[in-house]
Order: sequence, then structure tokens, then C-alpha cells
Amino acid sequence: MLWAGRMRPGTFGILLMLIQVSAACEFGPFPYSVTGIVCRMTKPAALLLNQETAQVIRTAFRNAKFPNITGERSMRLLGTVAYKLTDIQVNDLSIEQSEVELKENDAIHIAIKNVTAFFKGTLTYGYAGAWFLQLFHSVDFEIESSIDLQINIKLMCQKDQVAADASDCYLTFHKLTLHLQGDKEPGWLKQLFTDFISFTLKFVLKNEVCNEINFLAQVLANFVHDLAANFVQDETIRLDISLASVPLIKENYLESHHKGLVMYKNYSDVFSDSVFSPSLLTESRMLYFWLSEHILNSLASAAFLDKRLVFTIRGEKLQELFEMEDTETQRKAVQMIFQGTSYNDSVAKVWSLAHPQISLQPEGTIVKSLVAVEVSIFPPGEESLTVLYMEMEITVTIQAAYAEKKLILHPLDSSIEFKVFECAADPTGNDLSIRNFLQRVISGVGIPEVISRIEPALTSLMNSKGLHLFDIKNPEIITRKGYAIVQLDFSFPNHLLLDFLQKRL
Repeated sequence: MLWAGRMRPGTFGILLMLIQVSAACEFGPFPYSVTGIVCRMTKPAALLLNQETAQVIRTAFRNAKFPNITGERSMRLLGTVAYKLTDIQVNDLSIEQSEVELKENDAIHIAIKNVTAFFKGTLTYGYAGAWFLQLFHSVDFEIESSIDLQINIKLMCQKDQVAADASDCYLTFHKLTLHLQGDKEPGWLKQLFTDFISFTLKFVLKNEVCNEINFLAQVLANFVHDLAANFVQDETIRLDISLASVPLIKENYLESHHKGLVMYKNYSDVFSDSVFSPSLLTESRMLYFWLSEHILNSLASAAFLDKRLVFTIRGEKLQELFEMEDTETQRKAVQMIFQGTSYNDSVAKVWSLAHPQISLQPEGTIVKSLVAVEVSIFPPGEESLTVLYMEMEITVTIQAAYAEKKLILHPLDSSIEFKVFECAADPTGNDLSIRNFLQRVISGVGIPEVISRIEPALTSLMNSKGLHLFDIKNPEIITRKGYAIVQLDFSFPNHLLLDFLQKRL
């Protein structure tokens, strides 16, 4: 028997992909040393995502491009019977059960049971009899099948990113029945076609469906990579999430290790002193992200170079800042600094003079930064005047949390050390009351005000990447010496995968 048809573009791409995957990425002798980000997905998360497998399998069956099937057979006394099946496509599909199992150092094993699939198309057959009798006929057909699928997905490295190889795919047919023009009990000639078409038909269905599943596995792996790459990029600042070692498959979790190097214009990031060890993560939550302290420092450097660490405060916010306490000292200090000018005609500018230094410790994230503050007034009819300029080294400890789809940054203790202090109302710098008042203002209101601006900005950035689409449950942000761990449970947004498959295929 023979079969022939057009090869879909994705099928040829699969062959190339498998050749590329076979060439493993090269890693150094100590791959964890360059690990900046780790993602661990535990078995409960895999079981949750397996609920979406039905969407992928349905798409695989419907997108498979089944070739025309041709064949012929010589029958004793009857001559040659030739046939051709064309326009094969899925008419209906249902899936009863799907199970997933993680095989350590091997593959993700997915067992899909009791797939009922109906195919339709056209059968053209010709019969050349021994006495030159010829019969040719075309009829519509329907194939009723009951199938089990077994898919073993291997995770490997291709072009420094996670690649999924689902070529280890098996279809077991429990039932394969050919109905011609709806006839459920065909005559001997129709039964003849069912008998000697069966083997070729099973081979074609297996080949094309498994090829499509393999193609979709790689498409979804690329989708996840692109989703992650987009999440850690904002305009000109992004993270290199290429692999630092081969992905791991353990009995209770999947784990991938990424470099996490910051990429920004001519800024060059180097990292080779990671403290990561698999023992730092547990298996009690669905999803874990391990982040090196180095990443946060590098992001702070890039943000500083991109001039993002600049804030201005004016109007009501400026009034709230300087009127945090209703005392004689406060009123005297405000009068001396602003020289009677209203807050609406004044502005305070805050910016970093150098990139902040970030240290992750058990008590929280410690940020140390050299900050400048400049207050200017704009008296009506006069030129602007700088009435206050300060340079301070500020150290603040921050605890981070995520709740109700918002990032929460809570400042704990802080310290301020003046490096430069210039006030137009006190050119000699002898009046310590102004300096002491400003220190209380910065500690009590200034630092929380800056942090309150960072919170919604980062929340908005994360939501623009689609984080708000997920139902994140009980997230925890844990800091330790040199690293942070984000651990959480989640619900998968069902429409996300379906929308992606509909748009991409």
C-alpha cells in the first residue's frame, strides 16, 4: 500500500527542530555559578496545567494535514481493486481522561485515554475485473475511532532556551471503523476496503497527529519563553533568560535555570558567583522563582543609567511632605525655606546621584543610595530660586508582598547621613533645627512617598505583561542572604492558552 500528500510547513520545521535539539547547548563545569533566575514548577502545577491538555490535543487533531491515501490490491479471480481516500479531516472529537507523570531525568509522561474521534472524507475506488469489467465509484466516508495516546515530552536546550521534544508519541487504536455513506453494515466490497485500508490508515493518523503534537509542543515552549522574555523587559531594559544549565525533570517538579543578566544599551553585566542550590527550594507550593541579589543590583544600575530614578513633588504632595507635624519648629522651618512662596509655586526634585546598592537579607531588602534633593521656588514675576539643596546617603529596609493583584512595599527602619547641605535661609549651616526637621520629614514622609510612587509603577508594569490575568493564591516573597524566593499557588486563565492557539495556528 502507498500513501502520498503534501507535507505541511510545520512538519518540515519539526525535522529541522529535532536536528537542532540533538545538538545540546554547551555549559561550563559549574552551571549553577551563572544562575541568576530559577523557575521550579511542582507536580500540583503540572497536574493543573494538564487540564489544558485537551485543548492542545483537539488543536493537534484539527490542525493535522492528513495526506491523501492511495493503494491497490490484487484479488484472486476479481482482478485489481484500487482506492484513494481524500479530504480527510476531523469531524468530531472528545477526550475522556488525561494523566501526567514526571519521570526523573527522563520525560514528562502524558497519558490521554479514550479519545473518540470521527474523521470524514471521500473514498474513490475502482475495480478492474478479470473479464474486463470495470467499476469506479466515489462515496463519502466516515471513520469512527477510539484511541489512547501516550506522549513522552523531553525538555532540552535549543539555542539557549528550553525546547520540548514530543516525538516519542504513540497512538493505540481500540476501534477503527470505516463507514461508507453512513452505512453501518457495509457489504462485502465495502468490508473489503475496511480490512485492507486499516493498517495504512492507522499509520497515517499516528504519523500526522504525533507530528502535530510535536509541533505544538515546540510552539508552546516558544510561547512560554516569549511570555517570560516579555515579562522581564521594559523598553530598553531587559533580562537575558537564556539557560544556564539543562532543564531538570524530577519526580515531583520541573526546574529550569537562567542567566538573568541585565541587558541595557552599552551596559555589560557579568555574573559568575551565584549561591543557588536546588536545596534552597521546597516542593510544597506550585510555583517558585529564585532571584539572585545580583539581578536586583543590575536592574537598579540600568534604571539609574536610564534616568528613571528621578521624582518631582509639588502642590498638595509637597504641602503634605512639609506639614507632617504641626509645631512651631515646623512652621518656622517652612517659612525660612520657602520664603513665603506657596506650595503651588514650588517644586522639589529628588534623584539618585549613583546607582543604588541592594542587599538581600532575612529582615528584608536593604537599599542604600546617594540621593540629592533640590527645592526651588517660583515667586510671581521673579526668576526661579533654589532655596534648598541636599545630598544624603539613605539606607532603608523594605519588605515586599503581593496581594489583591498589587505589589506592596513596606519600609521598615531607615537611616540618613547628610553629605551636602545648602539652605538659602541658613548659608552658614549653623541652624541645626532646619536640618533636624528635614531629617524627620525625609524619614517620616519622604521615603514612604517615594516608595508609594514605585509601588503602582511596578504593579502597572507587571499587569501590562499579563500578571493580573492569573489568579495568584497566597504569594510569599522571602528574602535571604544574597537571594529572594517568590513562591505561590495559582489558577491558570483558561482563555489564555485557547486564545494563543487560535491566533498562532
